[in-house]
Amino acid sequence: MLLDAESQDLLFRQARTAHTFTAEPVTDEQVTALHDLVKWAPTAFNQQPLRAVLLRSPGSRARLVPLMDGDNRAKTASAPLTAILAADTEFHELLPVLLPHYPQAKDEYFADPTVRERRAGSTPRSRSRTSSSACGPSACPRAR
Repeated sequence: MLLDAESQDLLFRQARTAHTFTAEPVTDEQVTALHDLVKWAPTAFNQQPLRAVLLRSPGSRARLVPLMDGDNRAKTASAPLTAILAADTEFHELLPVLLPHYPQAKDEYFADPTVRERRAGSTPRSRSRTSSSACGPSACPRAR
């Protein structure tokens, strides 16, 4: 295996859900470093469907907290940064731009809506749309 045992432990064997957070702020540099790791992950057709909205200000989190399950409200309110992650289920619309050498990919692979939803891994319950303020595939704005 390419990952050393210590890295495997950190990522898989000892990783746990955080239930409390320190008051230490998450820096722009840390956010950028994480985004730099994520943006290089492989995706089919270079689709890069991840969208992230970062909430740093108490006001932005205050708008989110009432929408969450009761057990998660206090944790989210106390976190120095909250990330909302979603997948763009309409990524295929950008394939002609992402794959200029294969402009027909959108029509060949995603013309049938049933096949498109299956390939995108979406169901009506799991779909999520994000606003244009979300992180795109090439740049991540500062957290709000």
